[in-house]
Amino acid sequence: MDDHAIVALYWARDERALTETAAKFGAYCRKIAMNLLASLPDAEEVENDTWLAAWDSMPENRPARLAPYLGRITRNLALDRLGQAAAQKRGGGQAALLLDELAECLPAPDRVEQEVEAAELARQISAFLRAQPEPARSMFLRRYWYGDAIGEIAVRYGMPTGRVRVTLHRTRARLRQALEREGVTV
Repeated sequence: MDDHAIVALYWARDERALTETAAKFGAYCRKIAMNLLASLPDAEEVENDTWLAAWDSMPENRPARLAPYLGRITRNLALDRLGQAAAQKRGGGQAALLLDELAECLPAPDRVEQEVEAAELARQISAFLRAQPEPARSMFLRRYWYGDAIGEIAVRYGMPTGRVRVTLHRTRARLRQALEREGVTV
C-alpha cells in the first residue's frame, strides 16, 4: 500500500492504518530504535509507541512521505526513552557516543535558547548537508540521524571502517567551519 493510501486510512480513523504502517515501516522504525537503544524489547515498545503517536498526530498532519515522518517520531521517542533509562542508571545504545562525536561541531544546548535559533541552526545544517558530496552526506545521515554503527556504514558503502571514520571526521570539521562562518558559536 502506498503512503497516500495509508495516510487516507489514518484520516478516516481506520485501524487498518496501523497494521499497514507496521507492515511497511516496522523494520525501518525498529532499526532506528535499536541503533539508539540497543535493546530489542525497548525498540519494539518504541515502535508500537510510534504507531500510537502517528495515530494521534495524523489529524493535524498529512505527510506526503511516511518514512521520514515515522522515522522522526521513532527517533524522538527512542531518545526520550534513552533519557529515561539514563536517569534510572540503565543507559545503553550508542546515542551518547553519537552526541559526543557531534559535540565538537555543534553549539552547547544552553547557547540555543530560543526555538527560532534552533530552527535556524537546523536550516544551516540542512543547507550544509545538501552541499556535501555523496557518499559523505549519506554517511553523515546514516551515522547521526539513523544511528548506524561505523561498521554498518562501511559495509553499506563497501569501504574500510577507517575511511568511514575519516570521512565523518572531515565532514564534522567542515560543518563546524560552516557554522562558525554563519556566526554560530560552537
